Amino acid sequence: MKKLIQYINSKVLVKVASLQTASVLTRIIAGIFTSKAIAIFIGAEGLALIGNLRNFVSAFQTIATFGFYKGVVKYIAEFKDNTLQLSKTLSTVYYAGFISTIIVSFFCYFNAEWINDIIFPTYNDYAYVIRIFAIVLPFYALNVFSFSIMNGFSKYKILIIINIIGQILSVSIALLLIYQNKIDGALISVVIAESLIFLITLVGIVNRKSLVSQIKISNVSYDIFKKMSPYSLMALFTAVLLPFVAIAIRSYIIDNIGYKDAGFWEAMTRISSYYLMFISSLIVLYLLPRFSEIKGVKAFRREVLSFYKTIIPILFIGLLLIYLLRHVIVLAIFSEEFEPVEDLFLWQLLGDFVKVLSIIIAYQFLAKKMFWHYILTEAFLVVILYTTSVYFIDLYDSVKGAVVAHFVSYIMYYGIILLIFGSSLFGLDTGEKLFKDN
Repeated sequence: MKKLIQYINSKVLVKVASLQTASVLTRIIAGIFTSKAIAIFIGAEGLALIGNLRNFVSAFQTIATFGFYKGVVKYIAEFKDNTLQLSKTLSTVYYAGFISTIIVSFFCYFNAEWINDIIFPTYNDYAYVIRIFAIVLPFYALNVFSFSIMNGFSKYKILIIINIIGQILSVSIALLLIYQNKIDGALISVVIAESLIFLITLVGIVNRKSLVSQIKISNVSYDIFKKMSPYSLMALFTAVLLPFVAIAIRSYIIDNIGYKDAGFWEAMTRISSYYLMFISSLIVLYLLPRFSEIKGVKAFRREVLSFYKTIIPILFIGLLLIYLLRHVIVLAIFSEEFEPVEDLFLWQLLGDFVKVLSIIIAYQFLAKKMFWHYILTEAFLVVILYTTSVYFIDLYDSVKGAVVAHFVSYIMYYGIILLIFGSSLFGLDTGEKLFKDN
C-alpha cells in the first residue's frame, strides 16, 4: 500500500491535477447544468429520448474514429523523436480515420429515417437531428485526432485549457438551445457538442503546424495499422455494444412501462456516470501503466490487493454518502418530478461497487492485450445485461428491474473475472504463463 500511495503522491496526482481533474470536473459541472435544464424545460419523458440519442452518438463517434485514441497516444509518445515512424503513425491514423468517418457520415445522412425509427420509438420524427450529426461528425474526428497528438506529446497544459473552454462553450450552447427549442434544442446540442470543441482545439494545434507536413498518403503503414488494431477492436467492442444495449433496455422500458420511467432510469444512469468519472480516471492513470509494467503473477497480485486496500474503503464510504444524500442529489441535479429516482439508488450503487471491483482486475486484459479474454468477457456482460434487464423489468413490472439487473450482471461478470485470474490472485502460480504469452 505504501508503494501505491507514494506513486500517487509523486506521479498520479500531478497528472490528475494537471489534466484529469480539470477535465472531469468541467464535464461533471457541465453535465449537471445540462441535466437541470432538461429537468426544468423538458422533463423525464424527454430525458429518455435524449439518452437514446446520446448512446447512438457515442457508438458512432467511436466507429468513425476506429477507436484509435489510446493507440494513437501510445505510439505518438513512443515515436515522437523518430520522424519517419511518427509520420507513418500520423498518416495511417489520419487517412484511416478520414475514410472511416466519411463512410459513417454518409451512412447516417442517407439512412437518417431508418436510424430515427430505431432510436426514437413510435411517433417521434427527429431524422433531421441525425443528418446534423452526420454533417458535424468529421469535425469530431478531427478533434479526437488533434487531442491524441497533443496527448502523445504530453501537452497537458493546453489540453486543460481546451477542455475547460470547450466544455463551457458546449454547455452554454446546450442551455441556450434547450431554453429556446426545448426537446429539439436538447437533441441538437447532443449531436454538435463534441464537434464544437474542435473550434477551440484548432487554436491549440496552430503551433504544431509542422506536423501537417508529415501527414502523407505515401507514409500510410499497414504495420502501424496492425499494431493499433488490438487497441482499436477492444475499444470498438465495448464502446459500440454497450451503448446499443442501453438503447435496447431503454426502449424496452418505454414500450412496457412508459417514457417517464425510462427517463428516471436515464437520470440514475447519469448520476452514476458523474461519480464514476473520478474512479475511472484514477484507474486509467495508475493501473493501466502499472499493469503494463508488471511481468509476474506475484507482482500482479500485490498490485491488485494494494489498490483494493487503498481505494475500496474510500469508494465504499463515498457510495454510502451518496446513498444517504440521494434526496438532495436528485433535487440538485434534476427536480421534484424525478423523486422516484431515489428508489433506484440502492441497486445502482451496489452494481457500481461490484463494477469497480471487477474493472480493477479486468484492466489486465488491456494492459497485456489479452484480446480474446477481453472480447469474450465483454460479450458475456453485454448479453447478460440485456437478458437480466428484460427478466427483472418484467418481474418487478417496474424500472427498478433495470437497476437490479445492473447489480446481478456485474456480480456474474465479476465471478467470470475471478475465475480467469483466480490462480493469479489466490496463491497458485499457474497463471504466470498467462502473462508471458500475451
